Amino acid sequence: MTNSVPPSTSAIATSANAEERPRDTSGLSYFLSKLGGAGISLGMVILLGFFAFKMLPGDPVATLARERQMSAEQMELLREQFGLNKPLWQQFLDYIVNVFTLNFGESYVYKTSVSSLIGQYFWPTILLTGTAAILAITLGLWLGQKAAWKHGSRFDKFVSSTSLIFWSVPTFWLGLILLMVFGGTLHWFPTGGMRSPNPPSDVLGAALDVAAHMVLPVITMVAVVYAQYLMVMRSSLIEEMSADYLTTARAKGLKDDLVRRRHAVPNALLPTVTLIFMHLGGLIAGAVTVETVFSWPGLGKLTFEAISGPDLPLLQGTFVVFSAIIIVMNLIADLIYRQLDPRVRRA
Repeated sequence: MTNSVPPSTSAIATSANAEERPRDTSGLSYFLSKLGGAGISLGMVILLGFFAFKMLPGDPVATLARERQMSAEQMELLREQFGLNKPLWQQFLDYIVNVFTLNFGESYVYKTSVSSLIGQYFWPTILLTGTAAILAITLGLWLGQKAAWKHGSRFDKFVSSTSLIFWSVPTFWLGLILLMVFGGTLHWFPTGGMRSPNPPSDVLGAALDVAAHMVLPVITMVAVVYAQYLMVMRSSLIEEMSADYLTTARAKGLKDDLVRRRHAVPNALLPTVTLIFMHLGGLIAGAVTVETVFSWPGLGKLTFEAISGPDLPLLQGTFVVFSAIIIVMNLIADLIYRQLDPRVRRA
């Protein structure tokens, strides 16, 4: 009978490393698959951005003719200038070339490049939505972990019910209420725009002037958005509270607050972190209502004005930009989730 020789430690390590190598290469395939999915989504958005807006009711040239009293010859010349007299297939090819060269054409209403308009109105939207996102995330995570740790208490019930009420309120309605009360009746804050007609000349005064104009739209966006972070954080932390490692941490004599901050909250943050990146793009795209109500000079207000035209090149440009932001944020969320959750890396 042949005696079996137990494998050495180095042999076991070599075998384990051999088993792990395919998992290392799976990171690249995961990234490529997600990138390919994002590319397909962006391609569908580009197609939809052309054909969907072509079906919109209304003739942009006729709209401009009513405002300027144009003759039939002038209207036909304008259609030729806008390229609306070309066959549909040729308009589509021109649109595809323009999108991939980041040239969305010329706005019918503003008579300037759509790309320059988007660049001009992009940063006010980032300022507004970025500030609202930071405040909503901070408030939602803080209240969510407090509510979960005091699960079933009056604080938990009050915070959860209040956030759900704000979450269900239409954004435009809440914005109008705040505008009428704090801007119209009490005159505490400006009623619209980004700056006063005669803003201060110094840097600090100009910054405070912009901040005063941001208060009401930021409160509107935060009130509607923060509930989703609160509820996800709350439910995740409640699940973690029953885990064995928390009982072990308490048995070691750690204070309850330390157990929550160092052990429970970091593990409960996983689904919330992915939710943050997935909703950042949607928050920017959802600024249309808030910016329109408060006359904030951003991409949302620009999109609303383009719909009223209809200004097709401007509509197509803002639609592609908003959709691309959402797709990129979802891609980042997928990649971050894989890094944070080892179960996804091993899958």
